[in-house]
Amino acid sequence: MRSRALPAALCLVLLAALGGLVSCSGDDDGPDTTLHVLASDELTDMEPLLERLRQDTGVRLDMDYRATNDASDTLLTGRHSYDLAWLSSDRYFRLKAKKAAAGARPATVVQSTSIMRSPVVVGLTPEAARTLRAQEPGGRLSWADLADAAATGTVRFGMADPRRSNSGLAALVGVATAAAGTGAALRPKDVSCDRLRGFRSGQTLTAESSHALLDAFAGHPGRTNALITYESELLTLNASGRLRQPLEIVHPADGMVLSDYPLLLLDRRSRDAYDRVVRWLTAAGHQREIMRRTLRRPVSTAVARDPRLTAPLDNALYFPDDPAVLDRLLADYGDPRRRAADQVIFLLDFSTSMRGARTAALRAAFAGLSGADSSAAGKFVRFYQGEKLTVIRFGGRVLDERTVTVHGAADLTALTDFVAGGGYDGATAVWSALDHGYGAAETTVREDPGRAVSIVLMTDGENNAGIDRAGFVSRYRARPADVRAVHTYPVPFGDADPAGLRQVAAVTGGRVVDARAQSLSAAFKEIRGCS
Repeated sequence: MRSRALPAALCLVLLAALGGLVSCSGDDDGPDTTLHVLASDELTDMEPLLERLRQDTGVRLDMDYRATNDASDTLLTGRHSYDLAWLSSDRYFRLKAKKAAAGARPATVVQSTSIMRSPVVVGLTPEAARTLRAQEPGGRLSWADLADAAATGTVRFGMADPRRSNSGLAALVGVATAAAGTGAALRPKDVSCDRLRGFRSGQTLTAESSHALLDAFAGHPGRTNALITYESELLTLNASGRLRQPLEIVHPADGMVLSDYPLLLLDRRSRDAYDRVVRWLTAAGHQREIMRRTLRRPVSTAVARDPRLTAPLDNALYFPDDPAVLDRLLADYGDPRRRAADQVIFLLDFSTSMRGARTAALRAAFAGLSGADSSAAGKFVRFYQGEKLTVIRFGGRVLDERTVTVHGAADLTALTDFVAGGGYDGATAVWSALDHGYGAAETTVREDPGRAVSIVLMTDGENNAGIDRAGFVSRYRARPADVRAVHTYPVPFGDADPAGLRQVAAVTGGRVVDARAQSLSAAFKEIRGCS
């Protein structure tokens, strides 16, 4: 008579030899073991395989699907009854667990096994891809190129909410790491100023999960021309027939964050069942089937890759190892549904000492921020769509003032021309000009309270007219609290008084960036995104 189940030892040998295509247990062996699993909602596409897993291993996975970061937050409380967790990535959980709140007892991970992989990449419509590639002939596109195109309105992208979804968070970490330009994991000083405001201005679509994002993209053609999410989901969308034209998938040259879909053992009493599940999922035959169904990359080196999954992943980016970095990134990015561009008020010294080379340097700095700087750093910090820019030229008094909201290249050209338009004065009223700048800031705070405001004060001389520094400080401290929250970033140039500027920066919460130790362009780039 035919045996209903293979002996366990023989079965494990055959499981390895035949790539996981044999049954090691089944319904005839007795009741199933049920494991309660907290799972990322991206894993619903694994459902067709879970019944086969149960038949082969005798282990039933009872899946509770949630957005990845929400699932991680549940594990952080320690108040759960799950045997396993299966997340697209456990980095958010592990990082947050390092600095858990007092009294919290995050779940203990007994064991973790990567099951499959997928990088977070970019999908571009054919037209958008042609436009970007025309600007980078022969080269691989980068996050910097995408940020530059987003700032000009050329790219309008969709991305899942990084506060809820791992794909959104991985994209945010990837872009911020590329913007830092260190090639290493982000440090607190790398995110002290928000370099992603131009990138963020291009987001026109969001959702709480990557699946919902794909549905919104397919359901609203023309609203966006780019998607940032998992490689596997973009490939699946392309194959679904839901798009008029497939998206071109871009693996950014400046790096990607990988998700490895770890299966986490939370209850050590379930180790035997966990081991059976892991052996089944990582067997070559099942890895091949997972790849076929989900278009995620197998972890097994014995499985030949689908031709669509052969793009190299040799520039994987590090995830931050400091919880403060993640907190700052998420706070700066905010709610992607509520987006308000910033205002920067530039107070520019036009005393007679600025004539000639110094004015030329100032004009070059503005041209660079308007798009002339083609470096990676320049692309991240350029002026962007919707940003409000006020330029106040001063000498012994305010000489002229111009405000533009950026809608296109013509606005930026007009502003650059205004910066170098002449009109010098023989005196330098630094503190009166700064007081005038806070008056402009107060108007914005009152009329547009959702808009962040910062002040950049560039001077090449010492104050010799108008109110003195103590007079400015007195007037500043008399202003309302929300106006005092506007920071000043002094940029000393030429013969400026750095000590006095440092004192005012400290009073207002800003900091000095000394243009005497670097170019004026470099100084202006350094303080972009500081507020």
